[in-house]
Amino acid sequence: MSNQLSKVFGIDLGTTYSCIAYVDEHGKPTIIPNFDSNRITPSVVFFDEGKIIVGEEAKNSSVVHPDRVVSYIKRSMGDPNFIFNCEDVSYSPEEISSYILRKLAKDAEEKIGEPVQDVVITCPAYFGINQREATRKAGEIAGLNVKAIINEPTAAAVAYGMDAAEDKIVLVYDLGGGTFDISMIEVTAQSIKVIVTDGNHELGGKDWDNTIISYLAESFKQEIGSDEDILEDKETLGELQLSAEQAKKTLTARDKTTIVVIHGGEKAKVELTREKFEELTSSRLDETISLTRKMLNEAEKKGYYRFDEIILVGGSSKMPQIKERVDKEFSTDAKIYDPDEAVAKGAAIYGAKTSIGDELIRRIAESTGQTIEEVSLEAIPEAVLSKVEQEVANETGLTLKAVQKSRTEILNVTSKSFGVVAMDASRNERLINLIMRNDTVPKECAQEFGTDEADQETVLINIMENLDTTKLTEITNGTEIGTAVLHLPAGLPEGSPIRVTFRINEEGRLKVEALEVTANRVVKTEIETNSVIAGEALEKAKERSKGIVVI
Repeated sequence: MSNQLSKVFGIDLGTTYSCIAYVDEHGKPTIIPNFDSNRITPSVVFFDEGKIIVGEEAKNSSVVHPDRVVSYIKRSMGDPNFIFNCEDVSYSPEEISSYILRKLAKDAEEKIGEPVQDVVITCPAYFGINQREATRKAGEIAGLNVKAIINEPTAAAVAYGMDAAEDKIVLVYDLGGGTFDISMIEVTAQSIKVIVTDGNHELGGKDWDNTIISYLAESFKQEIGSDEDILEDKETLGELQLSAEQAKKTLTARDKTTIVVIHGGEKAKVELTREKFEELTSSRLDETISLTRKMLNEAEKKGYYRFDEIILVGGSSKMPQIKERVDKEFSTDAKIYDPDEAVAKGAAIYGAKTSIGDELIRRIAESTGQTIEEVSLEAIPEAVLSKVEQEVANETGLTLKAVQKSRTEILNVTSKSFGVVAMDASRNERLINLIMRNDTVPKECAQEFGTDEADQETVLINIMENLDTTKLTEITNGTEIGTAVLHLPAGLPEGSPIRVTFRINEEGRLKVEALEVTANRVVKTEIETNSVIAGEALEKAKERSKGIVVI
């Protein structure tokens, strides 16, 4: 892409592997290999006495230095209880993830000879507010300008849908290393629209690996005749983690494999057949099927009773039993679609779309005398828009088709419901949902509540996230993600109206406004949870990151 347009890179920040892509001048998404010329990089960080090593070397170091290596950090994003202590420094999930992002950016810069600054980062569709915010903060700590956070299955659908020859409704079955998402997406020439989504961000290929590890440990005990739990030995566990992942890959192509387990000077050879592996992990696969059926039921509530195709993405979808089971359950011929790279490519396409769209709007604003905020591409006459598109194509070296594709509308849905704590008619505290799971974003919803007592001085607004699909639910079904305090004027009677408005944007960031109707007193807040690094801790992480070389 020409220097006249900001190049936006797409990053798939994965649980087990990550990768980075950009869109070239022909509009083609391209993966950028890492320093070792591999197209994907293990999402593993090794703290090596002042140096931070990311990738294959870090992964291999987990056997010798298990206390200095962090894997699967994505599963802890937004978790306030996770802290990794090393060399008298405490690292949050956001900071550890930032080193993976820095490694991707650094290697990409060296490969293409251009700086990596603007990025779109993907996350599981089922991530909530805190995990999404943590992902954004990881990018900030890495020194990147995060243009957007988008859902992984949406990114895969963007990569798939941009070249789709016909309109269709697609199920994106996304089984990654640590997460599972299932989404129904409507693909047309004009738009890519998410209908519903479901999933589990603690279900992925790692769980298949863990099942193999348990099997190997038990087989070792039986062959050696020992009652010792060999998994308590961190070095042995590290070896088995590598062996399990390799065995899983081998069984993708072969019917059986032999794994050598060594512990405490003893050695056992364990044979694992594909049939046994599938038997051991069938419950994991069952859960993905159950979530898919649940998602289809939700789609029916929106009037969608069929789909045209299932695409399988995510590295773990390459296991043969995945396609076999999906085909059997849904009477289809599922397509394995670029499982390791589709998400990063889709993120890059989304980034390019954003960059081109910004340029179109800028040019139209200049020619019409409008401000950038006032320009709506939908309101511009087609002849005018076509002329500006051709100008952008001519001056940037992009193909006209690539410029036109930037007008494709991408519509997402919420993965959670959002509400506030309030008294019901029986004066019991309940969770009242304003925005519902699978609502199309952006979304705005308002509801009036009343003060609890006369002459009340403040209103504490507890903002909750939950998976319920009903308007009224129990507080125990939700998780508090933020609070806001509204100060009231004196002398208000009991039941004075308070209007609460929720606004959620395209990438799942929530803003809350509370208005005391009588005096028009307003409090606004953008949710920043206590579980996400912020304030002094964030600034320290950024400063620390500047002084660290990531290898």
